[in-house]
Amino acid sequence: MIYFDNAATTYPKPPAVLRGVSEALVKYGGNPGRGGHELSMKTAEAVFNSRMKCAEFFGADVNNTVFTLNCTHAINIAVKGVLTKGSHIIISDIEHNAVVRPVHAASKENGVSYSVALTAQDDDETVRNFEKLINKRTAAIACTAASNVTGRILPYQKIAEMCGRHGVCFILDAAQGAGVLPIKIGAINIVCVAGHKGLYGPMGTGLLLLDGKYRLKTFMEGGTGSRSKEVEQPEELPERFESGTINTPGAIALGAGVDFVNGKTIKRIHDHEFALSEYFYNGVKNNPNIILYTNGYDERRAPIVPFNIKGRDSAEASVALSKEGFYLRGGFHCAFFAHKKMGTSDVGAIRFAPSAFNTKNEVASFVNLINKKF
Repeated sequence: MIYFDNAATTYPKPPAVLRGVSEALVKYGGNPGRGGHELSMKTAEAVFNSRMKCAEFFGADVNNTVFTLNCTHAINIAVKGVLTKGSHIIISDIEHNAVVRPVHAASKENGVSYSVALTAQDDDETVRNFEKLINKRTAAIACTAASNVTGRILPYQKIAEMCGRHGVCFILDAAQGAGVLPIKIGAINIVCVAGHKGLYGPMGTGLLLLDGKYRLKTFMEGGTGSRSKEVEQPEELPERFESGTINTPGAIALGAGVDFVNGKTIKRIHDHEFALSEYFYNGVKNNPNIILYTNGYDERRAPIVPFNIKGRDSAEASVALSKEGFYLRGGFHCAFFAHKKMGTSDVGAIRFAPSAFNTKNEVASFVNLINKKF
């Protein structure tokens, strides 16, 4: 089995991440922040150490680094937390449903509205398309760092700087960018992260990182291990957004995933995955039965290559590929906006997405299969 579905979740996980989960269940069985006994305090310390690693990785303050269930959870906290009655938000035309659906749901209440900015081949034009949609009610812009369908990298740093000039909160969906692209809190106000993708952590982990400039409404309330005699949710971060017991083994193991990425370096991981994607693209581009959706593969794209096989449904084709030992995802990838933009809203697409663990020989084997059998 050769796994090329790393845009959904990275597999395999680094050995240190596997050990992190195991050790957390064996050595850190207390509830962090929920008791003064030694086991609870040891667990809280392990969670804090992981939180510190995650904060440093994104240039955030440790207190502004919140563990979430996944990136979607983080985006919901950010989007619904920043929007108020009558406010306005702007998203892009290639967004994942993790952004589209919370924004659309918010628009059905309290007079919230949203606009969709057109992305262009020229980055400056894309920024201008966002900027011209800003009005006096605009509270935020939320967009992806890189499309999970096309791999298109948006000019997120330029958009962040533009938002700063207008006093608009910028929320970045870094699900496909974290661990592969250089993403830091700074001009970006809020970063939402999937722990199980480019950070190589377990599924069921995510991060919400804030710069502290915007006070967000709570998404849910409950026990936080602090201010237990008060009925109001605490103001202090990260407790304000960590109601209930967090995924402690996941949080601790996520720190091990960050260590893995730091050890490899983002640049080396990006360059490796980019080279594999480019090799795949060039290997199948002359096959008349393969449909590719870009004119070449360049640095404007994250390591993702969408394609289709003529005459085959994308989901059915991915099943056929899995029977040959290659695991890729076909279908609509929870991102109908991106498929509409790409022209695949009727057929979906198969997605090639390598990781740090894939090799050129594995890609060569896949290219050989595609060109011989498809």
